[in-house]
Amino acid sequence: MIFVIIKTIHIFAAFIYGGFLIVDNLFLVKIKKSFKEAEHIKIRESFMKYVRNVVPPALIVAVLTGLYLITQVYGPIGEDGLTRFQMLLSLKAFLGIWLGVRGFLQVYLKIQPLLFKSHVLPFSFVITIIFLSQFMYI
Repeated sequence: MIFVIIKTIHIFAAFIYGGFLIVDNLFLVKIKKSFKEAEHIKIRESFMKYVRNVVPPALIVAVLTGLYLITQVYGPIGEDGLTRFQMLLSLKAFLGIWLGVRGFLQVYLKIQPLLFKSHVLPFSFVITIIFLSQFMYI
């Protein structure tokens, strides 16, 4: 029962983080083209005021619950090495941990990334994680 509750929390938190990245990369970019620079900054800041309260904690919750879930489903490493499931889950975990560390450093410690300052790379990681989660069980 605990596994199901934590998995539900994980999925909900991942939807919040992924949803923000989708809105930011697919829709807020279009606003920039429709408004003058000053108006765009005002609109984006209004949106980000609410995002900053919800998205960073959701990312941390998604990473922490994901780490718990991995401990429950990873399984033993066989004599032949990692299974396809374990390899894909490891890649998914690496990308998720990278997102969590980057987000934690950026939001809570105010350390800005040297590279990849936009949300395009995190967006691509989230899309990759979604596809990996679908192909893990095949």
